[in-house]
Amino acid sequence: MGQSYFIRQMRAQQKWRLEDSINLLPSENITSPQVRALLSSDFGHRYTLPINAEYAGGFLENGYRGSRITTEIELSADKLACEVFGSSHACVQPLSGHIAAMIVIVSVVTRGDKMCSIPVASGGYDGYEQPYIPDILGLKASSLPFDASRYNLDSAKSATFIRRNKPRLVILGASFIPFPYDMGPVKDACEDAGSVLVYDGSHVLGLIAGGTFQKPLEEGAEILYGSTHKSFFGPQGGLIVTNEDGHDDRIRKNLTWRIVDNAHWNRVGALGQALLESKRFGKQYAKQVVKNSKKLGKELSDRGFPLMFGQLGFTESHQLLIDQKGVADKYGMTMNDFSVRVERSNLIIDSVARLGTSEITRMGMKEGDMPELADLFIEAAEGKNVRKGVKDLRERFDIAYTLS
Repeated sequence: MGQSYFIRQMRAQQKWRLEDSINLLPSENITSPQVRALLSSDFGHRYTLPINAEYAGGFLENGYRGSRITTEIELSADKLACEVFGSSHACVQPLSGHIAAMIVIVSVVTRGDKMCSIPVASGGYDGYEQPYIPDILGLKASSLPFDASRYNLDSAKSATFIRRNKPRLVILGASFIPFPYDMGPVKDACEDAGSVLVYDGSHVLGLIAGGTFQKPLEEGAEILYGSTHKSFFGPQGGLIVTNEDGHDDRIRKNLTWRIVDNAHWNRVGALGQALLESKRFGKQYAKQVVKNSKKLGKELSDRGFPLMFGQLGFTESHQLLIDQKGVADKYGMTMNDFSVRVERSNLIIDSVARLGTSEITRMGMKEGDMPELADLFIEAAEGKNVRKGVKDLRERFDIAYTLS
């Protein structure tokens, strides 16, 4: 392995993923040049540890010197997050959506408590079921009732379930999330049962920031958290917002030396920049994401590609769900093999039957571009090599919704 190996691999990666391919993964997005500049900045070498209290026998302002600007960027990013999400408190320290979930859960429950969430079999996050986070924290996990015909929470049955079982924590949000939830009945049930209702917005955080999909904090969630790199166009990381003083206090107590130590301040600065971009362009971007999803769904369906929930307009989010049985019947292969097939034409999808429109929207694509993209996708699905067509389409776009 030569001394320039990693540089060569970086260049190969950037050419492939940023120049030659079109990304339809719902779990990824692209960041602006300004965000990337912050990620590679001097902040990536530095620490800050504000104490501002008596520590080890004397008053300690900060555990590190040279941290004035580093501390300022965190405070500024927190303030921007409050403005973007309409909250009283924000925390930008979580290193990922999963870490944000850990911080929130630890701040709400004690060992032996019950928690419930969207079932994994219906697209819920695996981490909320045994043997994952509940096992680590000594919790008893269960699943909320789900209506598979609408691919949505059964709010009435969930409310009954919550009143009967009285879980300490109820988590809404999922990895597969095409439609918003009716949160009203769940909120009322949580109030009756003494449960804390939180919302994992990892996949739809960019839509929530843009006032699209739904508004969890206004609809009953006490805490909203999630990943900052899916429909939200920030760096990889996590974020937590709440209007509750008590929740914010407990969250802060569970950061330093408990779940977080170094928050990676280059990431914090990059997230601040992305929040600035979202404050300016978030509504426009989020609306376009949903328009592109609906249009791409119709164009693919009109060409015979098997998608779920066409009768419901396919989606209200950045996600389209593929009918895996339909893929097996039409193309004679598993979803994994199908994803490999289209990747040969540099169309990137996941192997668990989702398509996403966040990144193509960030590139600047609109509804009028979806027929051409659908044509390329169908040809790739049939086994044809359409790399040239994919590259030609990709070259017409760069990045949109950025500050000059």
